[in-house]
Amino acid sequence: MKPNDGPGGLRGVLLDMDGVLCDSEPFICEAACRMFLERHGATVHPDDFLPFVGAGEDRYLGGVAEKHGVTLRMPDDKARTYAIYLEIIRGRLGPLPGAVEFVHACRARGLKTAVATSADRVKLEGNLREIGLPAAQFDACITGDDIVRKKPDPEIFLKAAAAVGLPAASCVVVEDAPNGIRAARSAGAGCIGVTSSFPAGRLREAGADRIAADMHGAWRAIEAWPGGVS
Repeated sequence: MKPNDGPGGLRGVLLDMDGVLCDSEPFICEAACRMFLERHGATVHPDDFLPFVGAGEDRYLGGVAEKHGVTLRMPDDKARTYAIYLEIIRGRLGPLPGAVEFVHACRARGLKTAVATSADRVKLEGNLREIGLPAAQFDACITGDDIVRKKPDPEIFLKAAAAVGLPAASCVVVEDAPNGIRAARSAGAGCIGVTSSFPAGRLREAGADRIAADMHGAWRAIEAWPGGVS
């Protein structure tokens, strides 16, 4: 039996944040580069961060620090990165196309919604506030602060499903990254891959059930989901 094909059909949607609801990567990268220069006198480059995207800010900063021989002063360095980040996103960070409409459509259909992001809660709250989808508009928000094992481990999606009172098999995950898709499949959920960060082929290889170019396409996939929307 595939996820969501059982009695009751689709009942919940679990959403990654970066690359699904918004694209904050350029801003967190800018903030991190400024932090390294300000606190360590180290000039780092945006490409240095690419291997650590989606792994949570501890690894995002730590991986680049290792490359450049920098000894981080945590948690102060992360706190400073976030302080810079929250300043620079004001008036600059917006929702990805179709993201706001997608969340509203889910709620109108009675679907439970949760955000499941490896980012820390301070970043989640800043992002959602800036894009006009505050955390209160979701039934639950699970962040990197709430989990031990990051994606591709399924912990975050299992916790998000439990937080909205559903088994993961009654949920669909919307993700933009292969590790997130693998985590969704390991949790037993269905998965829609959005091609905002990786090409369709990479997302299919990771196990995405459906591919969408944006969140408008993701909603069409929800409406056509096997087993229907309960």
